[in-house]
Amino acid sequence: MINDSGSWLHLHVLLIFNAIMAISKSNIILGIDPGTVVMGYAIIEVNGNAVKILSMDVLKLGSVKDIYERLEMIHNKVNLLIAQYKPHTFAIEAPFFGKNVQSMLKLGRAQGVAIAAAMQGKINVTEYSPKKVKQSITGNGNAAKEQVWKMLQQTLSIEEKPQYFDATDALAVALCHHYQTSSPLGKIAKGFKGWEDFAAKNQDRILKK
Repeated sequence: MINDSGSWLHLHVLLIFNAIMAISKSNIILGIDPGTVVMGYAIIEVNGNAVKILSMDVLKLGSVKDIYERLEMIHNKVNLLIAQYKPHTFAIEAPFFGKNVQSMLKLGRAQGVAIAAAMQGKINVTEYSPKKVKQSITGNGNAAKEQVWKMLQQTLSIEEKPQYFDATDALAVALCHHYQTSSPLGKIAKGFKGWEDFAAKNQDRILKK
């Protein structure tokens, strides 16, 4: 029961400790930048605050004319990555709604089959908008791909620049997911606007003198 400020502090510390313990375990994240011509993918392993890139590359689909064959290739590739690296979580960039409806339909299908593969593998799926990913990595939701890459290069000490930004975009998605799920305070505050909101919604746990 919560009856004074000391108890509040104890609860606060306990929740932070539990959150830190939860994120201290090794966590493998598969990030996907969906596409019907080039699909970017990246796998990172997180141990506490240390992030290690296990793989970062692209699946080239442009030489295949049949769209359904491309979708099958995407599904098979994601399945292969899951089998090889056994990720705990799956993060994917949500389609950006532009003016070209046909392109959006194709991109939506590519995203859908990648998500289906993750769900088939019983992996939790999280989607992030392009703006959210950029904001998380660079602090600017409108950052250019080159800016995102530069920040990734600095943060993860990457020496060689990948040939395709699709790969670095996938890495950004994976790292974004790590940032969004690793903050102890973020975990505690999930569903509440603050400690006052927590108290208001948990009156039965508060003992008033």
